[in-house]
Amino acid sequence: MRIRIVGAGAMGRGIAQWAASAGHTVELGDVRAEAVTDAVEFVVSMLDRAVAKGRMPAADRDASVGRLVALGDPWAAGPEVELVIEAVREDLETKAEVFGKLERALPSSAVFATNTSSLSVTRIAATLQDPSRLAGLHFFNPVPLMRIVEVVPGAATRPEIPALLTGLVEGCGHKAVTVADSPGFLVNHAGRGLVTEALALLEESVAGPADIDRIARDVLGLRMGPFELMDLTGLDVTAAVIDSIWQGFRHEDRLRPSYLTPNRVVAGLHGRKTGRGWYAYGEGAEGPAPEPAVTGNGDRPVFLAANGSVETTSYVEALAGALDAAGVGVERGEGPSAEALVLVPVWGTTVSGAIRAGGLPPERTLGVEVLPAAGLRRVLAVTAATDPTAARDARAVLARAAAGEPHAVTVVRDTAGSVAQRLLSSVVAVGASIAERSLATPADIDLAVTTGLGYPAGPLAWGERIGARRLLELQRALHTATGDPRHRPTRWVSERADLGLPLTEAGTPVGDCWG
Repeated sequence: MRIRIVGAGAMGRGIAQWAASAGHTVELGDVRAEAVTDAVEFVVSMLDRAVAKGRMPAADRDASVGRLVALGDPWAAGPEVELVIEAVREDLETKAEVFGKLERALPSSAVFATNTSSLSVTRIAATLQDPSRLAGLHFFNPVPLMRIVEVVPGAATRPEIPALLTGLVEGCGHKAVTVADSPGFLVNHAGRGLVTEALALLEESVAGPADIDRIARDVLGLRMGPFELMDLTGLDVTAAVIDSIWQGFRHEDRLRPSYLTPNRVVAGLHGRKTGRGWYAYGEGAEGPAPEPAVTGNGDRPVFLAANGSVETTSYVEALAGALDAAGVGVERGEGPSAEALVLVPVWGTTVSGAIRAGGLPPERTLGVEVLPAAGLRRVLAVTAATDPTAARDARAVLARAAAGEPHAVTVVRDTAGSVAQRLLSSVVAVGASIAERSLATPADIDLAVTTGLGYPAGPLAWGERIGARRLLELQRALHTATGDPRHRPTRWVSERADLGLPLTEAGTPVGDCWG
């Protein structure tokens, strides 16, 4: 296929390298001739690096370079061009101008694709004489390494075009997901679950950025915590995406932005690129403060108080066995002794609520996370009535291990559920809301999130590990405890919990029930 790429910036050059390496002839054009020269030199350097590292034979490198065509005029006639990929700046008027010129220069048979990440594909297409020839083809940076592409048909896109673009993407070794033309498309929309909930936890002073990041990595198994991710992406970019998706979905509570971000953006606290964000970067920067040393009395006896649910009862049994093995004195019986620390596992509820309901001693009753940790980390929740000595002692008790490395223990404020439960519930809920709106299939949602965001599982598959009924219990408890509509259960989860269907199951489409 002969492909013309208009826009020789970071995305355009990445797409050019990807397509040329896969065997396609690539015309690369830009209104700035020097940008094309720089882009070609960059692509050649990347191919040279691939050869030096043994990832590409020299002959393939030479063939790929031979397929790169530097255009002096991006609007030049191109009777053999079959596909145009636009990769210019995110501005509707600019993109409309580009496609208007391309319509006049290229044959009507050429398919147009926009690499927009935030604009409506339908609105871009509406500026064309023939809106049916355009679709979205959203790549992620760096294109050769981010092996996922969103195919976004507009309202008027011809039905054969998404299949053609999907075939191109998959033929070039990437994975393609089809998503409706909606705010944030799929990956950016799905990614709001983690970031918006992390900001909400910070707003409520449940924990600081470093502790939320540690829990996200060591309990949930994410490669990067949400605040590390915002610093990498740039808070200015993240805040703009959050606001645009929230506004696009008419102020959906689940996607609500944080009041914390505007002032930080104005102050230039954007992250790595400005040297300071949630963390400091550059020469002399110390990074997140280290966790405090464990100083409490790890020999205090412990009483584990379950609330009777399957989730917490099974956890109590597992934790009691682990503490027994570590030499901790675990009390068993109807109630704690006068010296015992009381540990309460919570599932969508608060420690303070458990204290009230069970008549537990508030000064020495603390919460513990019940989600199985992805690493050696336990989480301890303190209330406003917690005795600091009891908190230090509980941390020392939980740090004990039967053998090998001791557990890290993060101390956070009491909140409905826990930090990890709220983050996970939000990730699943946003993914489920995408599915229930039919913006993408369940399989594409999970594929896009694992490939594009690097999560250990897609949101629906992750929720299925918990189980629809247990997840519904968590979401209902969060919603009841907080009264915040951001935590309300999704129809997708509620229905599948009622019917016993997996969260990853699309279910029976209405169309199959006619005739």
